[in-house]
Amino acid sequence: MRSTRPDIRVRPFEQKTLSWWNIHRTEIDMEPLYQRRGRLWSSADKAYLIDSILNGFDIPKIYIADFTWGDSPLNLQRLPYAIIDGKQRFEAIFDFFDGNLVLNRDFAYRRDKGLKLGRLGYRDLQREHSAVAEEFENYNLHVMSVIASSEEPINELFVRLNRSKPLTGAEIRNAMGGPVPEMLTEIANHDFFKTVVRFSVKRGQDQNTAAKLLLFEYSDRPRETKKTVLDRFVRDAASFDADERSKLELAGRRVLDVLQDMSSIFLPKDDLLASAGSVPVFYWLIRGFTEDLQSKLRGFLVQFEESRRKNRMLVREQPNSDLIDSELVEYDNYNRSTNDQSSHEGRHKILLRRYISETWDE
Repeated sequence: MRSTRPDIRVRPFEQKTLSWWNIHRTEIDMEPLYQRRGRLWSSADKAYLIDSILNGFDIPKIYIADFTWGDSPLNLQRLPYAIIDGKQRFEAIFDFFDGNLVLNRDFAYRRDKGLKLGRLGYRDLQREHSAVAEEFENYNLHVMSVIASSEEPINELFVRLNRSKPLTGAEIRNAMGGPVPEMLTEIANHDFFKTVVRFSVKRGQDQNTAAKLLLFEYSDRPRETKKTVLDRFVRDAASFDADERSKLELAGRRVLDVLQDMSSIFLPKDDLLASAGSVPVFYWLIRGFTEDLQSKLRGFLVQFEESRRKNRMLVREQPNSDLIDSELVEYDNYNRSTNDQSSHEGRHKILLRRYISETWDE
């Protein structure tokens, strides 16, 4: 007989104060695979949360996976809890406790509007306004305990909780099951994304780019990289057989190898990598070159980008000039839709032809 026991149980966690959660923060896994990237809130956003707490306003529930009920294969860090939804709120609270956050300048304390507390931190409150500090310390956080024996219902809960929030494609894919999310995390943690690219990775642009590179390698060719395609790739991989998983693992290792080459070619925070849309094309170009050809590539790309800049200026100022380079115009047109397969292939073809031509002439 099929069990009717639910695969997930959600119930209120025993009420605990902020001081309790602060003391026990090391017992919370803040980086499970399905979690959104942290540090997305501005200081003003975080201070506004502290404002709400001090003024007694309700704040949204926090959801944590509760592993205190017993052993679980989900408990990779062997900790009692893992955050599901509410990471930004926890980070704001812990930042205030740690002295890394102060109240907004316009903060108004509703219980005593005569108090001027703007720009004060937690330690300032302890020293000068102990009663207010105690209000913060003793605030009861509304936390929901989530008990599940598999990852799928937790992933679904995370997506459902964030349905009205602007989740990025990378964040949603990160909450999917199967082998790909963990591989994307490993790729995104490569030094190339940490120190070489210049574009922001705060909303998962690194993982989004990693998904494109892994799709290229698995397919052994450039592919369309729109959100629906990447989502389908991650979803389909969850049901791969042994041979397909082996092929996927080889593709992942190949991505890491090529990124190592790219890290030696480009400079830290390289201007050539100011846009994430260029990375898949540069990746596919570098992937096919020997070490000797790779060594000359950055200089070529610098000259190529300067030629594009001058050509765009010529198109604007002298649209009928015979000096306009039509191939560079074509490249710019491809660059308007960087996720189209034709864009990946067209830009790669132009870069390859010009680079081989210049290298051959030498």
